[in-house]
Amino acid sequence: MEKFNLYFKDVILKQYAQFQGKTKRADFWYYVLFYVICGLILGIIDALLHLHGVLNSIFSLALLVPSLAIGARRLHDIGKSGWWQLLVLVPIVGWIILIYFWVQKSK
Repeated sequence: MEKFNLYFKDVILKQYAQFQGKTKRADFWYYVLFYVICGLILGIIDALLHLHGVLNSIFSLALLVPSLAIGARRLHDIGKSGWWQLLVLVPIVGWIILIYFWVQKSK
């Protein structure tokens, strides 16, 4: 639970829209892990309550800015511009390139 406080809660509460600076690999991937787990849980709740993805959509929309911010800071940590996140708009290849960037060691 300590990792939750350190890697997710701080990103949401203290660095909500902070695009400057750097983020280490561990911080980024713990954030992604918690985001995915929460998304899965909310997806299950949506399915059980027949909400057609409403809870999951609200969750994703609420975390859009901090997700973009932590992604930009992670790219800064490897010497890239945060604008590289626009690769997500390129189907499949864009995601592969971004994941490759995100798993690289800090510079």
